[in-house]
Amino acid sequence: MTDATAEFPEPQSMGERDWGEEMLLAVVPGSYSLKRLSMKAGFKGGLQYHHKKDECGYVIEGQMIIRFDPGNGTLEEKIVGPGEVFHFPPGCVHQEEAITDCVILEASTPFKNDRVRVERDYGLPAGEGLPSTTREEVEEL
Repeated sequence: MTDATAEFPEPQSMGERDWGEEMLLAVVPGSYSLKRLSMKAGFKGGLQYHHKKDECGYVIEGQMIIRFDPGNGTLEEKIVGPGEVFHFPPGCVHQEEAITDCVILEASTPFKNDRVRVERDYGLPAGEGLPSTTREEVEEL
């Protein structure tokens, strides 16, 4: 028998988002976090990559466009819907845009402010939203 016991964390908002809602569901320090993202139709997140964060998503509802750099300095698009999974390892340029209202379950390493915005690197106008952070500024949840 161990001293381990079940936990039932309360969901917490990760702050205001233009595109919808980001709810932190659970954190296992040093291992992973679990979030529920609700993205409104027609909205998108920033074109970005992460210094440390390794994230996977599972689309529960809706359809979205995933933009990503396959490693050649260009952007490709893939439409994903319910039951589909995506994975963005650290350094992978990506962006999510909701075609319809979407609900995504995200599992990732537990970093809360790990983002490098790269719109200008791809000839796109700088987007609004959360700014880039340096590797040293990245905080663990």
